[in-house]
Amino acid sequence: AIDSTHIKRIAQPAVEKGAFEQALGKSGDGCTSKLHALADGKGRPRVLILTAGNINDITVAANLIDRAGPLRRLLADRAYDANHLRDRLAAQNIQAVIPSTTSRRQPIAYDRRAYKARNRIERLWCRLKDWRRIATRYDKLARNFLSGAYIAAILTCWIN
Repeated sequence: AIDSTHIKRIAQPAVEKGAFEQALGKSGDGCTSKLHALADGKGRPRVLILTAGNINDITVAANLIDRAGPLRRLLADRAYDANHLRDRLAAQNIQAVIPSTTSRRQPIAYDRRAYKARNRIERLWCRLKDWRRIATRYDKLARNFLSGAYIAAILTCWIN
């Protein structure tokens, strides 16, 4: 399953030079970041990528898929409904379980039963955001925040 979540930055100075390199994007409320994840069938994260909060989810999807290794199917929400992503998945023999956006004239069929398992990645975000360090970004540097996210993911999902 693939998804992302917004993270609001606390202690927000004016957006300074180099903010985009530190995964800080402008929003109406200040600076935000977005954490993208690709999780396995048990809801454990395999790949985490941090971007600025104003980046669209679909732009990071190819990078997540490339880093994940071999996949059989990909569960994603409507934000990932794009022909180029579906073509890429079909070329790699990966089943796309992605509902169509309402703007599609011809909705594409998907496995509704398999799609119900996408709640696992939503539960992943709930577990990760139990960590205050992940729910609100206090770190100025992207590498520090992402390393904290990896540690939280290891402790909550991989070590039981």
